[in-house]
Amino acid sequence: MFASIIKGYILYNYIATRKGNMGNETIVKYDFKEGLPHEFEVLDMTQLYGEFKTELTIPHRAEFYQVLWFQEGAVLHYVDFKPITILPDTFVFIAKNSVQHFDTTYTAVGKVILFTDRFFCKEASDIQFLKSSILFNDLFETAHLSLTDNTMLFKNSVAVLENESRHDNDEYQASILRNYLRSLLMLLERERRKSDFIEVKKGADLDLVMQFKELLEMQFNHNKLVVNYANQMHITKKRLNTATSKILGSTPKKIIDDRIMLEAKRLLAHSSESVKEISYSLGFDEPTNFVKYFRKHHLSTPIEFRESFLH
Repeated sequence: MFASIIKGYILYNYIATRKGNMGNETIVKYDFKEGLPHEFEVLDMTQLYGEFKTELTIPHRAEFYQVLWFQEGAVLHYVDFKPITILPDTFVFIAKNSVQHFDTTYTAVGKVILFTDRFFCKEASDIQFLKSSILFNDLFETAHLSLTDNTMLFKNSVAVLENESRHDNDEYQASILRNYLRSLLMLLERERRKSDFIEVKKGADLDLVMQFKELLEMQFNHNKLVVNYANQMHITKKRLNTATSKILGSTPKKIIDDRIMLEAKRLLAHSSESVKEISYSLGFDEPTNFVKYFRKHHLSTPIEFRESFLH
């Protein structure tokens, strides 16, 4: 259960800190603990929040996908410095490694669905489904959906998943859970397309942007040159610029800078790592170069940003 995940990874982070991080705290990162029947869970949000409020209300990230269904409330949920207004029956879709935290003033009511790539992706079509899903790959915001009708359909779909997950594990369970989960995600995606979602036209440009974003997520801390990404994609810098400008209204260079700055802000705001440590973790040869880079893109120094955020 998530309890064992949190306890296991708090212990892991404590050991890692003792061994090599000089006592500095970084952003807590959770993953599924080894030994669970499947890397999939449906959890009660109220119980989770009650037992682990401290862990959930501080900034943290995870190596798995999260579907948060807030069934009650008017509350804020925070993802990468941006508050999401939560109305009754709101789904929030948290992509891997996003930094989030729950509202400290709210006793959450709802369900939490957790799953990994390893659980969901058994065939190439599964990988493509997750890569192209507008739930976890929204190019402009953290995807969320407030239901206005069809709530019973989703209650039943989540209940089916939850009931199956409680059965004894056998040779069929993993496949059944994957099929139920895929159906739920497809229903949610259809519902989101009916809302105010802005559809990005599919085609070669979108495919290139998604490939670029995937590479960037893996390499931003050591690869800052547009030409390096273009070469890996077997296209020219000009072709990549055309694609990102058309789809995102931005150049590849700015997208790279934005991703580096997001990670820098995450670490400055949510960890006690020094500016020097952060600069090296982001691939800068010298801390002074990082300070100049940060000031160029935020008009303040890293220390000034950290102090302003704390206040």
